[in-house]
Amino acid sequence: MTAPTLEPASASRGSIAAFIFKKALISALVALVLFSLMIGIRTEAGPTGQLIYWTRFPELAGMVAAVFAGSIAVELLRLWWGPVGTVMVVPPKVQSALALARRAIAPLLLIFTFLVPVIFYQQRYILDLGILVLTYVMLGWGLNVVVGLAGLLDLGYVAFYAVGAYSYALLATNFGLSFWICLPLAGILAALWGVMLGFPVLRLRGDYLAIVTLAFGEIIRLVIINWQSLTGGPNGVSGIPRPTLFGIPLTPADDGLAAKLGIEFSPTHRIVFLFYLILALALLTNWVTIRLRRLPIGRAWEALREDEVACRALGINITTTKLTAFATGAMFGGFAGAFFATRQGFISPESFTFQESALVLAIVVLGGMGSQLGVALAALAMIGGFELFRGLDQYRMLVFGVAMVLLMIWRPRGLIGHRAPTVYLEHSQAISSDLVKEGHG
Repeated sequence: MTAPTLEPASASRGSIAAFIFKKALISALVALVLFSLMIGIRTEAGPTGQLIYWTRFPELAGMVAAVFAGSIAVELLRLWWGPVGTVMVVPPKVQSALALARRAIAPLLLIFTFLVPVIFYQQRYILDLGILVLTYVMLGWGLNVVVGLAGLLDLGYVAFYAVGAYSYALLATNFGLSFWICLPLAGILAALWGVMLGFPVLRLRGDYLAIVTLAFGEIIRLVIINWQSLTGGPNGVSGIPRPTLFGIPLTPADDGLAAKLGIEFSPTHRIVFLFYLILALALLTNWVTIRLRRLPIGRAWEALREDEVACRALGINITTTKLTAFATGAMFGGFAGAFFATRQGFISPESFTFQESALVLAIVVLGGMGSQLGVALAALAMIGGFELFRGLDQYRMLVFGVAMVLLMIWRPRGLIGHRAPTVYLEHSQAISSDLVKEGHG
């Protein structure tokens, strides 16, 4: 008699279970080594200068167990969410539900955004948070032109943000120009600086491009700090004028908007106006970006992103393509900077550090490079999520770090990865049989 053999499916499931358990055990051992000195043993300087320590082995055991269980959960979800050909695929009903949700999320999110001031009119905190989220959405869409569409890694995007803010602040305070006049000027000046950045980096790509753009952002910040006669240096610029509605100020004076409409003045009116103003600027950024993608310059950006050498071989002007990408992205950053200045009423160099560039770049990458909806969702998750977990104190960054790691595992191209070409044939077309070897079209 021969020994009984396992069925192929049972053997496959057994090997998969062994692989998952082995991988989880390795992850737990690595976590034990890493967290032993970080969590297991805590040291501090004593009152007399000596080193004192105490152990936290229960917390260490909890972290290791969490890593072990989390690794198993990640692998099981990866099998369930895997493509066709793996052990299990997403059920068709779930796929259709996800496709429907993907189509409906953009209009629903836009409708909800329009209704935020109506729903949360009495909650100043929610309105301020919404303005902040929309500002980063606009910054993300502006950087998405450079990074997502043209494929140029820009680590100094905050420089254009700063140029727009200081352009509006200096023009408004020194020459008395209104916000609506300074807004296009701030965008034009930021675009000019984008072209100035584009020329030195025409022959750079990859890590070298990132280093130069990072240096450019630091140069702008240092110039702002040291040119005190113009920018005020570390003291910044204060007394920046607020925007008006067609020349009507939103103040309690007799010439204010509330007095002209015959309603009671409320400070919330200005906040609601600022909310709809940044929403309009963000939607304008989105509309222009979508329109540009369908033009020849947009297709040139996408070709540059995919392969610069092939782009040159096709006869595309690389110089013009790169410069227009930098200028367009910088212009939107300048618009956002001008809004930031008029909203705050005060700006200083501390608002334009490398952390801002890193945050905007993280929003673009996590949302999906080239995806407008993905960038908006990532900005909502990162900016709004930071406030949601504010009560966690020191664990807040840990929670976000774990969330980003999991996102990169499941969605390496971001929440909504979008690399589809803008021009393609919707229906297949037959060609003449004379043009093919087989003799049929």
